[in-house]
Amino acid sequence: MEKKELRKSIKLNQGWRFTGPSGREEAVNLPHTWNAKDGQDGGNDYYRGTCHYRTEFAEPEFDREREVVYLEFRGVNATADVELNGQKVMHHDGGYSTFRKDITEFLEKENEIRVAVDNSVNDRVYPQKADFTFYGGIYRDVYLRIVPKDHFDLDYYGGEGVRITPRVKGKDAVVRVESCCKVPDARIKVTILDACGRTAAESEGADAEAVITNVHLWDGVKDPYMYTALVRLLKDGAAVDEVSVPFGVRTFSVDPKKGFFLNGRPYPLHGVSRHQDRKGIGNALTERQHEEDMEMIREIGANTIRLAHYQHDQYFYDLCDRYGMIVWAEIPYISEHMPNGRENTISQMKELIVQNYNHPSIVTWGISNEITISTKDKKDMMENHRELNDLCHSMDPGRPTTLACYAMCGPFNPVAHVTDLVSWNLYLGWYVPGLFLNDWWISFFHKVYPNRCLGFSEYGCEGMPNLHSSTPHRGDHTEEYQCIYHEFMLKCFERHPYMWSTHVWNMFDFAADARDQGGEPGMNHKGLVTFDRKIKKDSFYIYKAYWSDEPFVHLCGKRYVNRAESETTIKVYSNCREIELYQNGRLLEKKTGEKVFEFRVKLEAENEIRVVSGEYSDTMTVRKVAAPDPAYQLPKKKGKSANWV
Repeated sequence: MEKKELRKSIKLNQGWRFTGPSGREEAVNLPHTWNAKDGQDGGNDYYRGTCHYRTEFAEPEFDREREVVYLEFRGVNATADVELNGQKVMHHDGGYSTFRKDITEFLEKENEIRVAVDNSVNDRVYPQKADFTFYGGIYRDVYLRIVPKDHFDLDYYGGEGVRITPRVKGKDAVVRVESCCKVPDARIKVTILDACGRTAAESEGADAEAVITNVHLWDGVKDPYMYTALVRLLKDGAAVDEVSVPFGVRTFSVDPKKGFFLNGRPYPLHGVSRHQDRKGIGNALTERQHEEDMEMIREIGANTIRLAHYQHDQYFYDLCDRYGMIVWAEIPYISEHMPNGRENTISQMKELIVQNYNHPSIVTWGISNEITISTKDKKDMMENHRELNDLCHSMDPGRPTTLACYAMCGPFNPVAHVTDLVSWNLYLGWYVPGLFLNDWWISFFHKVYPNRCLGFSEYGCEGMPNLHSSTPHRGDHTEEYQCIYHEFMLKCFERHPYMWSTHVWNMFDFAADARDQGGEPGMNHKGLVTFDRKIKKDSFYIYKAYWSDEPFVHLCGKRYVNRAESETTIKVYSNCREIELYQNGRLLEKKTGEKVFEFRVKLEAENEIRVVSGEYSDTMTVRKVAAPDPAYQLPKKKGKSANWV
């Protein structure tokens, strides 16, 4: 007998009408942003204001005696006012989280939704000042969700009404399943299923505990094993509602002298930060595009992702669970403290935790980022931080809090000592000269605060795949200097193994409307991959050489074709031990080493360069020219290396 589905979802992404700043109405499908182009071309002239969306839909089939209908938005940036059939049904401040409303009483045979979306400048909704574009729009999916009248709570900060907390005890795990519903005399039954769908444990109650014997741990990228909690709401012995929640069982800890531990063993966290936008489409990503991002992050061998600077799509958190990524999740409390925005930081933090509590990938809640850049009311800011820190601990005692400080914050600033963990956004060797300062700074902080867990939440430098030099230097935006920078940083972190995490800024280039650098305005080019995801810069491969077990060889400088020098350096990144270099079919040299291999080659007029290690090879062409190619140089009127502020 076929099982009856107790819940149904209808996606409302097709057939919307959009009215933008021009006043002209046009047809669009969701996800959609009106800043897909003007938010990526530089300056502050991209449109921030109110735009309007509307669509029509027929009343879905449902049983009014037994079911209700919710209207759910997965992400609208930044403020949404929702009307249904002329009645205001929802207001939401915050552009990155799910919000919903029971609309059953408003439904008619034919229905019209109108949404006023506002991303304009104000002093109460975060973010307002930051180094990324604040895309306006309904940029994630919209659903009608039909659920039983007697259902698990869907009205509390966008959550699903079920919260799962596993605790490891020896070889077993005690799984606490807390569920919330407003149904008197109801029974709640919990069934834990293993990855094969077999029953692993059972229990009953709104605050149930189920014991998994010989538990299979969620063990990072090597073995991200997931269980499923099937939680049923029973009346008169029959299930009237059901929620299926994937979860993982793991332990973790952080030691200021030994770093991060997963399931009782050292597990050094090395990874990337990620923004959610792409060239030409802004933040309106499809599931497949999220998957492509994850594929590239996995390719370099990262085991952690800082999902900056806001709540990301639920689908991406699911991918992190599935592939064993350790995640830093945070709210967009960034760059300046707004006294009128305190309530918004609290509501966004509640939504972040409630909606993401069950993800095993998440190990820390991020409270703020570079908040001291332009804060005037320091007392109010500190009170807000303490309130957020206490809120996180009360809502989730099992995860520590963290925040990201920027260089000028200073190691003695009280902001740096509010949370359980701390990380720094430092660009020593890029915005200021002296790569060696990274070692000095890390050692100094660790000496002064030996019991404080320290990480690097951002580090990086601009790298343009069209800019090249045989004598790269800080500020030139060349692909070659970006390589030098990251080679140094990887060695630096090896010298400080006590750091709890390091996150490259950034995995992908991203839009930053206020920037005008590198000859391409409106962009931050610190990514290891270009904004359109089409070019993996050479720096991508130095990380792959350090972190990935997949054998490969990569010739750097493929885009640096025209070279004026008689003798040039050929650089190879690889995780193989022995490398052979060929020029125009002749073996020039064989080297044994690790990660970075450099060869000096006397150039002929045309040079086919080939590198080989066993079955792995890579090829490029280099041409000897009479004078440096001006196309490889940063235009002099562009490219200041000053930060966006």
